Amino acid sequence: MISDNIHAVQSTICQACVRSGRDASAVTLMAVSKTKPNEMLLEAYEAGMRVFGENYVQELCTKMETLPDTFIWHMIGHLQRNKVKYIIGKVALIHSVDSLRLAEQIEKEAAKADVIQDILLEVNVAEEESKWGFTLENAGDMVRTISSFPHLRIKGLMTSAPYTLNPEENRIYFRQLKQCFDAIGNLSIPNVSMEVLSMGMTGDYEVAVEEGATLVRVGTGIFGERNYSK
Repeated sequence: MISDNIHAVQSTICQACVRSGRDASAVTLMAVSKTKPNEMLLEAYEAGMRVFGENYVQELCTKMETLPDTFIWHMIGHLQRNKVKYIIGKVALIHSVDSLRLAEQIEKEAAKADVIQDILLEVNVAEEESKWGFTLENAGDMVRTISSFPHLRIKGLMTSAPYTLNPEENRIYFRQLKQCFDAIGNLSIPNVSMEVLSMGMTGDYEVAVEEGATLVRVGTGIFGERNYSK
């Protein structure tokens, strides 16, 4: 089932790329594996998945310790500053850098570990009160500020669009973030490479790809509904 789901998602990504004149190889499919057991992650790995995203530090660390080191891990959930030390240098990318204070903490821990940590800045494009992130208006200024941190490397931007039954409603938010992404990229800021535009989840990744996403975060579409009772 998981293998079939992955192939279906990949096919949908390819179709969206054709419609928008993009090369499907420019889009990375991430398996969002929070609450899912290792057996399911291994099944996805056998089906070709390599990039896995986790929302919680403890769960991420447990899976890292028990699964093969060929898994590529991304931290995609809200990250508390006191948990940063547990994942520095262990995750390929932190998507959810949503404040200057968090960036400062990541810089501090990365300096201690003598590593360069790749990050994305999270932008709350729809300005939802329930979500974290910079605004579109201050994202550029924050990129300039954080780009001076010697142990951080800004690789792009991320957003979590509003939950909706109609993915077309989120097209405007994806389009706005892509415009912001391109504008920052055109500034040629040192230590900043706008390579990763992380947007789109199970319900709206097709629209996100049409609007320029380079990475989509799909959980339910690959693994099925989550079981939060475990």
